[in-house]
Amino acid sequence: MSDRPSNDSPLATSRDPRQLEPTLEHIRQALVGLQFGEVSIIVQDGVVVQVERIERKRFRRGER
Repeated sequence: MSDRPSNDSPLATSRDPRQLEPTLEHIRQALVGLQFGEVSIIVQDGVVVQVERIERKRFRRGER
């Protein structure tokens, strides 16, 4: 099995900058509404293969 992303992966993007738009849209969506947290972009061999969103909820004492 190859370590390279398959062509049917929604995040696999060639090195052609014109084909980055679908991947950039995934990144934009990961950022929408994020107040506290992080978005990680995993790149292998110059190709985005994964976008991770970690969201943190902050509570003040006495809030639920």
